[in-house]
Amino acid sequence: MSRTTFFEVSLNRIKWSLGRIKVKVLDAETKEQLCFLDKVEPNSTIGDIKSLFHRSYPHWYPARQALKLDPKDKSLRDDEILQNLPVGTSATFYFRDLGPQLGWTMVFLSECVGALLTYLLFYFRVPYIYSHRFAFSSSPHPVVTLACACHSFHYMKRLVETIFVHRFSHGTMPLRTIVRNCAYYWGCSAWLAYYINHPLYTPPSYGELQVNYALVIFVMCELGNFSIHLTLNNLRGEGSRSRRFPVPTKNPFTWLFYFVSCPNYTYEVGAWVSFSIMTQCLPVALYTLLGFIQMTIWAKGKHRAYSREFRDYPSHRMAIIPLIL
Repeated sequence: MSRTTFFEVSLNRIKWSLGRIKVKVLDAETKEQLCFLDKVEPNSTIGDIKSLFHRSYPHWYPARQALKLDPKDKSLRDDEILQNLPVGTSATFYFRDLGPQLGWTMVFLSECVGALLTYLLFYFRVPYIYSHRFAFSSSPHPVVTLACACHSFHYMKRLVETIFVHRFSHGTMPLRTIVRNCAYYWGCSAWLAYYINHPLYTPPSYGELQVNYALVIFVMCELGNFSIHLTLNNLRGEGSRSRRFPVPTKNPFTWLFYFVSCPNYTYEVGAWVSFSIMTQCLPVALYTLLGFIQMTIWAKGKHRAYSREFRDYPSHRMAIIPLIL
């Protein structure tokens, strides 16, 4: 190689290295340096840095890592680009271990399958739940069987949506959170099933009229909820990179988008309200109230996010209840 060629190659390497960023990863608690990444491309994402960090620490896979610019800041998203962050020729990130993670699909499957099977244990009155003389017996009230069918349909629908419809924006959930969520869904399912399938359960005050009206509302709300999930899935599945907020389609169940930002939660609450009316059971009503409070929090958060992101977002839309909330 000639001196001129060698000089040009060396100069190009210097220029290339000057355009790269040195990255240090420190422990968020101890401030101990865990990893040093030399000459990282400026257009690298946080996800790329997590992958490089994973090579040094195989037990900390990317989904388990949280990287921050400051120990007290929020975790950086995987799609954030290094050169767009407030860093210079060197960057320091603080690492926190999120603990074991599980994919969102498995999370929903665990919650729904557990709730479904738990309810069926009480419906079939397996031994040691009620008195032995009621073991494997059936309720004389048709509404009890109908309630079991509706409860099973609700969670079977959620299973189908989890596998074939939903597109999850976040890849994983901490294992400890999954245990807490499963305990909530399974426990509440057992709580409701215990009273509805109890040998001393009394049917609704207005008999078949009350049950039939509640059943119609329940089916309508379940269909509406499924329609909204399909609409959201189609919106995310479009090839265009530009983000858009959901709007009503030709499906009448989606017309609720004219009034609220999260009609999926509106229909969900409606289904549980109708289930409460159908069974006329206080624990079901309390569970519905708890669910409404939580879904209202989620809906308000989503509504605020839509309003911030889209300047032309309809101002008349509410979060979950038309014209009210």
